Amino acid sequence: MACSVLARRALRLSIRCHAIHPQPQRLIPARRTAATYASPHQAAQISEIPTAVDPNSQTYQDNAASMSSLVEKLSHLHAQAAQGGPEKARTKHRERGKMLVRDRITALTDPGTSFMELSALAGHELYEGEEVPAGGIVTGIGTVEGTMCMIVANDSTVKGGTYYPITVKKHIRAQEIAQQNRLPCLYLVDSGGANLPHQADVFPDRDHFGRIFFNQARMSSQGIPQISVVMGPCTAGGAYVPSMSDETIIVQEQGTVFLAGPPLVKAATGEEVSAEELGGGKLHSEVSGVTDYLAVDDAHALVLARRCISNLNYPSIPPPNKAFKEPLHDPAELDGIVGTNLKQNIPMHEVIARIVDGSSFSEFKPLYGSTLITGFATLYGRPVGIVANNGILFSESSLKGAHFIQLCCQRQIPLVFLQNISGFMVGQDAEKGGIAKNGAKLVTAVACADVPKFTVVVGSSAGAGNYGMCGRAYSPRFLWTWPSAKTSVMGPEQLSAVMEAVGKKVDTGLRDRIERESDVLFATARLWDDGVIPPSHTRQVLGMGLDAACGGSVESKETKFGVFRM
Repeated sequence: MACSVLARRALRLSIRCHAIHPQPQRLIPARRTAATYASPHQAAQISEIPTAVDPNSQTYQDNAASMSSLVEKLSHLHAQAAQGGPEKARTKHRERGKMLVRDRITALTDPGTSFMELSALAGHELYEGEEVPAGGIVTGIGTVEGTMCMIVANDSTVKGGTYYPITVKKHIRAQEIAQQNRLPCLYLVDSGGANLPHQADVFPDRDHFGRIFFNQARMSSQGIPQISVVMGPCTAGGAYVPSMSDETIIVQEQGTVFLAGPPLVKAATGEEVSAEELGGGKLHSEVSGVTDYLAVDDAHALVLARRCISNLNYPSIPPPNKAFKEPLHDPAELDGIVGTNLKQNIPMHEVIARIVDGSSFSEFKPLYGSTLITGFATLYGRPVGIVANNGILFSESSLKGAHFIQLCCQRQIPLVFLQNISGFMVGQDAEKGGIAKNGAKLVTAVACADVPKFTVVVGSSAGAGNYGMCGRAYSPRFLWTWPSAKTSVMGPEQLSAVMEAVGKKVDTGLRDRIERESDVLFATARLWDDGVIPPSHTRQVLGMGLDAACGGSVESKETKFGVFRM
């Protein structure tokens, strides 16, 4: 079985968020530069975005080298997380005849399709003295029997698959994505339940362990299928995952479901009973009816899970509206365009040209509020509206953004936000010009927009600019970050300047802490994003996100905006 799984893995066209693949060599069309056009205004209105990038320039090569180093570091961290728990735990897992969690996912999903893993670095350096790779749970979107599904799989090699606070947060985030996009949920259960030393941060609050089962009940009531495969222990509150699923499969002499395990039963009642007698596969499939199908091993269970999905009568991935062309300009060039120094300007037209179909972009209001770029494009044949920072947000750019978002909502066009923002303009002139109310119009438009929203943090994400550009609090369907991204209220230099202006000195320790807390690794460990991706993967990842959001079961919503202060 292991050989067949490895063979399938080799054949897959995987774009896992944690995978860093070299870009294939391909012919790049002849470049058009800004000098080709009579004026910048004329260039801005041409649908096909020109490029002024020179891969031979020293700046480009320095940027590429610095980004490559950062991507390599993150690739190494992702590879470590993908191994799961320690070697001893993995060996013991295999000796029990069980497949490792990512092998299970590979066997479950359709050959030749992609699995988009989410938040692969969750839990990184989060618990002092404890390693919890990937938060002890693997979540992501994969195609099963032609249907895009959310897959949530416990990794029992990591602390017995028990739920740390970050594990709960990651599980609930996966359910949120599934609910927003109406994706069937497949739970591969292999967990010892709540991690008891962390019980105060796992058990009682609204978004703790109980929310998992609440979400299952709500999604099932909304017609979003819930399928469980019990492949190991499923204890206490965790027993409700399979018990609240629409259909449940259990592996004989391996999967167990019970509210209390044998030690607790003995302590409570004096009864001595084995785990298999108390809650094994045969008991639940033949006597209690808690499970619906009995599998002989992991591989058989995954075949049965695929059969359950094939019987859903659920929409398959809809085809794009029209044929599409790859970008004219190579996405691999993004490393050299952006680099890692956020004090450098990021030329957003160059970024857009390496993400959208045919590098074609119909810019909206190109001459007004030019620090915000807005316009229409397609991604893999699907229409999108793009909102990208090209500087600080002024009143004009905020008004333009709100106007454009209204257009996209009226036309049911998904929105893609490309964030590199230090905030809204401040100062006496800005306040006289109504920056507070005009910035609020943009924030209101983003908050109320009921079309699918996607956010990529390509640079800085600071202050209220994070809100106006659809940060985490504004419920984008997905939010990804680039390796060099920084997220904070303000950077350490600005913090120092502000505190010194009010007569307070900033010590080195505070500056270092702010710098560390702004880093992408700090953010992704806490699930402030759905994963760190190499810049060159942005188009692919957005494409999968669009596929998930544009499923045939998703109904269009009419956006109703709040009051815009005039």
